[in-house]
Amino acid sequence: METNQYTPEDFSNGVRGKWCAGCGDFGLHSSLKRALAAVGAAPDQTILISGIGCSSRMAYHVKSYCFHTVHGRPIAVASGCKIANPKLNVWVVTGDGDCLAIGGNHFIHALRRNVDLNIILLNNRIYGLTKGQYSPTSLRGFVSKSSPYGTVEDPFRPGALALGAEATYFARCVATDGPASVDVLTSAAHHKGASVVEVLQNCVTFNNGTYGDIYTAEGRKRHALYLEHGKPMLFGPNKEYGIVRKGFELRVVKVDGPEGWKLKDILVHDAHAVDHTLQLKLALMEGPELPVALGVIRDVEAPTYDEAVMQQMKEVSARKPYHNFDELLRTSDTWEIH
Repeated sequence: METNQYTPEDFSNGVRGKWCAGCGDFGLHSSLKRALAAVGAAPDQTILISGIGCSSRMAYHVKSYCFHTVHGRPIAVASGCKIANPKLNVWVVTGDGDCLAIGGNHFIHALRRNVDLNIILLNNRIYGLTKGQYSPTSLRGFVSKSSPYGTVEDPFRPGALALGAEATYFARCVATDGPASVDVLTSAAHHKGASVVEVLQNCVTFNNGTYGDIYTAEGRKRHALYLEHGKPMLFGPNKEYGIVRKGFELRVVKVDGPEGWKLKDILVHDAHAVDHTLQLKLALMEGPELPVALGVIRDVEAPTYDEAVMQQMKEVSARKPYHNFDELLRTSDTWEIH
C-alpha cells in the first residue's frame, strides 16, 4: 500500500447520499472516508464493491473505483478483484439482508478462505430498501410487513457466524459513533486477511430504535463496552463496572463494590488469542444484563487465500516448460502450411 498523505476530501466525489434523513449510512459514509484517508492507499488503488440494499448505495458516494453488483454477490466479486490484482485495497459494503441471506454462502467461505477483503456489514435488522420486511438478523417476534404476527425465527448473530467460519478479524461499531468507527475501519484495513466490521445502525423509517440503548454517547457509556487489547474490560460513566468470568459465563460486577471485586479480578481483553472461546462470548453479549461489546473483538494472523494462490501460480509456472501463449503453442508438434 502507498503511504501518501490523503484527506477525507480526496475520497469525496461530491455526490450527495440518497438515504432517509437520520440514516446511519450518512455517519458511516463520513467515517469510511476518514478511514480511507488514514489507511493511505490512493483512490485509484482502492475499490468499493457493494451488493443491493440501502447500504450498498455507498458505492456511489466515494471517490474510488466502485462496483455496484447484484444482490448477495459483492463478496464473490470482491474476491475475484483481490485475486486478480492483489495490490488493490478492496472494500465490501453490504447489509444484513444482502450479506447474511442470499449472500450468506459467499460470506462464510470468504472468511474460511481468509481472502484479504475489508467487509463492512451494516446491520439494521430489517430490509430497508424493499420497504420493511424482516431480515436474517431481526429478533424473534419482530412485526414487519412480511411477519405481521411476529417472526417465529431466531436471528443470525453476525459475530457468532463470523467466528464460526474462522474469521481472523471481527470488530463492531455504532454508525453514530464517528471516532470509534474510524478506528475499527482503519484497523480492519491494516489486517492481513478477511476483516469484518459489523456496524450497528437504526433504520429510521422501518426499524427505528433497534439499537436505542447504545445509539447516543450517553447510552454507550452505560450500555457498551469498548474493548482494547491488553486492557481490562471496564465500562460505565466512571468505568466503575467490569466483566468477570464465573464458571462458563460472563458477568457484570462493580469494581470496589460491596461484593468485593477488585480491578485485578476484571478480565483483560486478548484480541490476538487464537482460541476464540472468550471472543465469541464477548461478541454475543447483549443487554440488559450485559453490555454490547464494541471495538476489535478478534484480530489474529493466518495465511491469506490470495497470497497462497499467487505463490502457487509462481511455483507451478516455474516448473512448466512454457511461460506465455507463444511458448505454449510450441510445446507440441507444430506444422508450417505453405
